Amino acid sequence: MRATVTATARYLPERVLTNADLEKMVDTSDEWIRNRTGIEKRHLVSEGEVTSDMCAHIANRLLEKSKKSAGEIDVILIATCTPDFPVVATAAIVQDKIGAKNAWGFDIAAACSGFVYAMETGAKMIESGRYNNVMVMGADTMSSIIDYSDRNTCVIFGDGGGGVLLEPTDTDAGVLDSILHTDGSGSQYLKVPAGGSVHPASKDTIEKKMHYVYQDGKTVFKFAVKKMADVSKQILDKNGFTGNDIKLFIPHQANRRIIDAAAKRCGLSPDQILVNINKYGNTTAGTIPIALDEAVETNRLNNGDLLLLAAFGGGFTWGSMLIRWGDT
Repeated sequence: MRATVTATARYLPERVLTNADLEKMVDTSDEWIRNRTGIEKRHLVSEGEVTSDMCAHIANRLLEKSKKSAGEIDVILIATCTPDFPVVATAAIVQDKIGAKNAWGFDIAAACSGFVYAMETGAKMIESGRYNNVMVMGADTMSSIIDYSDRNTCVIFGDGGGGVLLEPTDTDAGVLDSILHTDGSGSQYLKVPAGGSVHPASKDTIEKKMHYVYQDGKTVFKFAVKKMADVSKQILDKNGFTGNDIKLFIPHQANRRIIDAAAKRCGLSPDQILVNINKYGNTTAGTIPIALDEAVETNRLNNGDLLLLAAFGGGFTWGSMLIRWGDT
């Protein structure tokens, strides 16, 4: 038995922040942002809109597409590094918002790799035979932890998310394999310094802006290029595939140059890659599921197609996944 994707969905907030808008806020330019990242605009939540709101939209869309009732959902997994609260999983809040009375769930914190981590977790739950309907979502309200006077980070991130419904299948379709990695020595290069047990919230941490994302951009870029490219090639080699076998590669949308490096390492052509970073920026755990729903909507995946996912994020975390597309 395997776990297969039977529905996809995404949610992007209505508010848009363009590069031209950022030019008025920090010392940057549209040309610099496009050349360095490939980003043209990003979506931001409206006042009062939070991560669980985005996930509830996604979850309800998954129910609508799959023709399931909320009561049929067994598990809700949400990959996020911007939960509504430090205590109380966002998954619990979403469970209540959509009325999934029979579901249990939890959040997975693996930054930009979170959705791939959550997909592996959900797939194994299905494979165990205990669960039949597992919702897996990745969503982040990055605007809640970004300092919009810091040009090193504010140009990169946006808000949004997406998700899938996993169900069991006895066909050849489904999640075929994954390779996941963690290297905690990289935690110093990409993090939110305060708000945890190391630096609890205080007047001092607030004044020092320690509750915003800190990133050593050069170090993160160097690791991301190598690790995401290597793990993408590794999973192909492990399963006896080459780039020619892949119908679609959906990488984490962190930086256009990182995406191009991973694609080159696997011998993939431009028409095999889904890139939407120009429209949304880096939505952290949301990038892959947003792109996956776009791929389905635009008929870029058909039954039997081989799909490759890959991500790299803070932690450091990184990983890849192979999926044979098809329903139950």
